[in-house]
Amino acid sequence: MQAIPVSVETHLAGGLPSLSIVGMPETAVRESKDRVRAAILNSGFDFPARRITVNLAPADLPKHGGRFDLPIALGVLAASGQINPDCLSGIEFIGELALGGELRAVPGALPSAIAAQQLDHALVVPSANRQEAGLAEKCRIHAYASLLALCNDLISTEPLDCVTTTCAQLNSHESAVLDLADVRGQHQARRALEVVAAGAHNLLLVGPPGTGKSMLASRLPGILPPLSLEQALETASIASISRGGLDITKWRQRPYRAPHHTASGVALVGGGSQPKPGEVSLAHNGILFLDELPEFPRHVLDVLREPLENGEITISRAGNQADFPARIQMVAAMNPCLCGYYGDTREACRCAPEQIARYQSRISGPLLDRVDVQIAVQRVEYAQLRSDAAPGECSADVRERVMQANQIQQQRAGKSNAHLSAKEVEEFCELGEAQHEWIAQALDKLNLSARAIHRTLKVARTVADLAGATNIGEAHLREAMSYRSTLREQYRPR
Repeated sequence: MQAIPVSVETHLAGGLPSLSIVGMPETAVRESKDRVRAAILNSGFDFPARRITVNLAPADLPKHGGRFDLPIALGVLAASGQINPDCLSGIEFIGELALGGELRAVPGALPSAIAAQQLDHALVVPSANRQEAGLAEKCRIHAYASLLALCNDLISTEPLDCVTTTCAQLNSHESAVLDLADVRGQHQARRALEVVAAGAHNLLLVGPPGTGKSMLASRLPGILPPLSLEQALETASIASISRGGLDITKWRQRPYRAPHHTASGVALVGGGSQPKPGEVSLAHNGILFLDELPEFPRHVLDVLREPLENGEITISRAGNQADFPARIQMVAAMNPCLCGYYGDTREACRCAPEQIARYQSRISGPLLDRVDVQIAVQRVEYAQLRSDAAPGECSADVRERVMQANQIQQQRAGKSNAHLSAKEVEEFCELGEAQHEWIAQALDKLNLSARAIHRTLKVARTVADLAGATNIGEAHLREAMSYRSTLREQYRPR
């Protein structure tokens, strides 16, 4: 996500014609010499028949990808006198060359534009990257479709044309967000969804198959407060360097990632010889939905502990290291047992108590301890499912309350309640003596950890913010504490 400047130095010397690239280039960079030669010749320029050495500095930084094709080609043309080297001053170049000289899109255009903006340099990108790079509004962006078009403008005395795309012209499409009004019944689960949206808390939905757990989770993005410009650019930068790339039409929407339960630990947190962000980073500032939670291998789920606690992930390899942000809301759904019907009011459970306990124990205690809100999702009566039944409250109305509560949190601490530190919990979640005694009794009854107590206080603070209360009351504490007893009490094997 941090685009490190790389200087491309070109030297022409006597000897047999050759082109060598030094500076820790990987295969795609080493192969650029053939693309560069063909692109220069097919663009109508001469390729010097001399010994050419290209150095990519700093030398100890691994270089990968096709983004160095364009600066290497310009370096060869400048060193051979076909373009004036002075016209390259103050401009950064990225782009992959086709054999015919066309410029192809490269990943990471947005982080490159942000880095160029910080250096007060202009940036030349392929035309396919113009909108993505244009998100860095203060950076001077020049987009070209081919090497020849760029060189013609560099040779002329006229200044390069800048891209005028702005963030305001690239608002994402909100129509794709699902509406909470589609959910019938489930008043308790809807309330829990509103609480976690207001405070950025983690959520676990437990219930029999077909009760609407996945449907509820998919409606959460529609009631979350909008991303700030800084958050949107950070999230878009992660998508820009990922394998899937950035969908420019959704850059202001909160991400919603739902990996399959066969995903590996590396797929969740990221990795590879050249570290790439995983699902937990691609969901940064958004939702990571884990359906059928116990079906994920336990060691895979446990890799989520540190990101859930710290909001970032560090990927270390022998030759490289990368830090990726991972400030997510984890939303998970699970059945209470292997057959799925333990505690159901209609279908009898076929699992023995030992099987139920074994199934639930696939989720480790430390991971479950980091889930702020755990809610039971029960069956809905047919009368509520009929087409003529009154629809539930729409997402727009719920989102209005969520935004008001979130605004209170931002004014008070500059962050959501779920992200408060231990010191901030003591400052903003102050309780009376009677409430401290009530918490002590709940601690003994539910055997909660210190982390669970802090997280419960954060949820209580969110409930109070939704109610517009300055101080946390006993009713707010009771509601917050009720969200931690689903697996401990309601679905405990008997």
